[in-house]
Amino acid sequence: MLVNKAFDPEEATIIIKDFIKTYVENSGCSGVVIGLSGGIDSAVAALLCQQAIGEKRTLCVFLPDDVTPNMDRKHLELIVKSFKINCKTRDITKIVSDICNALIISADSMALANIKARLRMMLLFEYANMANSLVCGTTNKSEYLVGYYTKYGDGGVDIMPIGDLYKSQLIEVARYLKLPDEIIKKPPTAGLIKDQTDEEELKISYKKLDQILYGLELKMEPLHIAQAVGSTLKEVNRVQNLRIKSQHKRRTPLIPKIGIRTPGLDWRSPIQTG
Repeated sequence: MLVNKAFDPEEATIIIKDFIKTYVENSGCSGVVIGLSGGIDSAVAALLCQQAIGEKRTLCVFLPDDVTPNMDRKHLELIVKSFKINCKTRDITKIVSDICNALIISADSMALANIKARLRMMLLFEYANMANSLVCGTTNKSEYLVGYYTKYGDGGVDIMPIGDLYKSQLIEVARYLKLPDEIIKKPPTAGLIKDQTDEEELKISYKKLDQILYGLELKMEPLHIAQAVGSTLKEVNRVQNLRIKSQHKRRTPLIPKIGIRTPGLDWRSPIQTG
């Protein structure tokens, strides 16, 4: 097994909170807007924002539909009450239905899931526009590296504070933040398709996925990764290919180079300083 001995959840929370506070202040915005789901990822992101910039400046929105698990609704209430989260709820079932009725062709289950994610993104940005706030993403590093999110959906955000935390590291941070065990131990789900779970869809456990991704991060040979984590070379290659094929999700749209300096290629804007 590969172990990142350098990871310290307390240090990680300090870094992330400083990042959130600095970025929000330098942006000139009033706060952040977060899509809260009742799951561990959005709960951790919300708590870190709340601790960094305060309860009143951390605006959360729960956007369930007719396939949202009842457990997520229960856990949403638990998170809001336990940590005094500032959260609004809007059911999007009818809006999704209206969109489906207006589609050019009928959507299959995956296309419908992406529609829901993009609809939620649109509603979050509308709220953020009206509240002079940034949209805060809730995608973790494991999901981000293999493209397990919707392009221009939950991937369409202003900041992604937990984007450098593998799922296993995120769990450590959640325990450090004292999130309830029932939320931490709940099988992860995107809540977009009825009875769907992340690990079933990914065909691998997050524990093993994180180990493989960490090996790739260290630039280890795939065969050595397989031996170290008790996997197969075929599985390691599959994860590696997921990362390669999803690169387009992590980049701005590619532009053919014509000028002396090209946007997004060699004419890069500096990050906000602070």
